[in-house]
Amino acid sequence: MSSQAEDSPKSGIQRYRLPGEWEVLVGRTAAANDYLSIRLARPGDLWFHIRGMPGSHVVLRVPSDSAPDRSTRELAAAIAAYHSKARTAGRVSVSCTNARHVSKPPQAKPGTVTIRNESVLQVRPLDEATVASFRVESSH
Repeated sequence: MSSQAEDSPKSGIQRYRLPGEWEVLVGRTAAANDYLSIRLARPGDLWFHIRGMPGSHVVLRVPSDSAPDRSTRELAAAIAAYHSKARTAGRVSVSCTNARHVSKPPQAKPGTVTIRNESVLQVRPLDEATVASFRVESSH
């Protein structure tokens, strides 16, 4: 049996459930980041990434009839900080924009995107126990 399913971009995406039934998706590989940011994210979803260093692409699913409050946006940003090289840092800067403002430059390597209309949130990365409390176990 091939490990192709395990290597697919979909298998590199971790799901989280935040208070208020908000869903957060995190890419754990460059291919998963591409798939999440370019194919899976809907235009009105919010996209997060640590500023200035390697890290996961993080998408907060936003239903068309609602908008996340500041604490929900900050929690998603703190998950992005956790899934980055700044995991053990104090306060860090996390970029946030609507997914419609995320694009992939031609011939860019996997996981590379450009963003427009960003806002920056200052957050502390979550600790492992808190992240684990929001994690949704994979169904495969």
